[in-house]
Parts: sequence; C-alpha cells; structure tokens
Amino acid sequence: MPTDRETLLRLGAAARIRELEAEIDRLEKFAGERSIGRRATSAGGARRRPRWTSAQRKAAADRMRKYWASRKAKTKK
Repeated sequence: MPTDRETLLRLGAAARIRELEAEIDRLEKFAGERSIGRRATSAGGARRRPRWTSAQRKAAADRMRKYWASRKAKTKK
C-alpha cells in the first residue's frame, strides 16, 4: 500500500509531465509560426553581409589609424 508521500510524489511527477508536454506544444507552435513566410537563405545557410564600398573601407582604415596613433601616444607618456 503506497504511503501518502509516495502518492504525492507520483501526483507531482504526473503534473510536471503535463506541464512539460504543454511547454513542448507551445514551443513547437512558436517554431512553426517563426518559419512561416521566412525567406530561404543561401545554400550554405549563412546570411551574406553587404560589402563595403572602397570609400567605407578607407574611412574605417583612417579611423583605426587615428585610434592606434592615440593609443601609441598614450603609452609613450
């Protein structure tokens, strides 16, 4: 004959299983909604970033030269 504690544990486990099953259902529904209407990516699955123009690369290089020059000047003090 099961004790009260065993009965409570069994009922608690059953309740937890129901909670987990409900959460699985919610997650599957959410995953299904997210995939609807989503544009397919390239064959590799990775998204391509837009390329920088030569002017953007030059501006970034100039910024970094200025940044590293200021860092170098601080260490010489």
